[in-house]
Amino acid sequence: MMAATPRKHLVKDFNYFITCYVCKGYLIKPTTVTECLHTFCKSCIVQHFEESNECPKCGIQVHETNPLEMLRLDNTLEEIIFKLVPGLREREQQREMDFWKRNKLRENGEDGPRSKRARTDSDDEEDADQDYHRSDPQIAICLDCLRNNVPVAENTVKGLMKKFIRCSTRVTVGTIKKFLSLKLKLPSSYELDVLCNGEIMGKDHTMEFIYMTRWRLHGENAYPMVLEYRPRIDFG
Repeated sequence: MMAATPRKHLVKDFNYFITCYVCKGYLIKPTTVTECLHTFCKSCIVQHFEESNECPKCGIQVHETNPLEMLRLDNTLEEIIFKLVPGLREREQQREMDFWKRNKLRENGEDGPRSKRARTDSDDEEDADQDYHRSDPQIAICLDCLRNNVPVAENTVKGLMKKFIRCSTRVTVGTIKKFLSLKLKLPSSYELDVLCNGEIMGKDHTMEFIYMTRWRLHGENAYPMVLEYRPRIDFG
């Protein structure tokens, strides 16, 4: 009696387990909601949590105020998906290389034919309340009020009601300062410092620059990027 020939499995046989419920594509940087153990692309679930604190698949409330705290990257699943889907790792690596290449061109003022006119950091600061960057690569940021070592008389800055924002990677610290001033209704003469890892950031630093040079050292699980703000301290 001949032994049965083992059935060959196709990638599509596993699609239910390795595709994202939100975008319907293969899971990229698979990230699990610890409250219900449903897994999505990292960018998909972070973007979803900007509008809702419920799981997009089962509807359970993930967290009352900060659902991003309930996310965990699944590196093991990512490796499994890359092994199952031929060429997926290479395509994602190429997409990432293309992203950084395009961003470098933008930093050098070479936006290409799609840009109607060159934009500068000062333009971004003047138009902080406009929606010019939705087509740019986005980054999630947590803006925390830092009160340590600030005299009580000077500590008139309050925390934001909603401290999690999403913005273009090209946004500068100067733009973030203007955003904070508008949201906190600070006088125009009031100066703020914006810090990352306890280091004051320059007003021309972009979010991408800060992430790559200061924040990425925390590793992939350190998301979103945390920036702290405080009243400017005069040491003179």
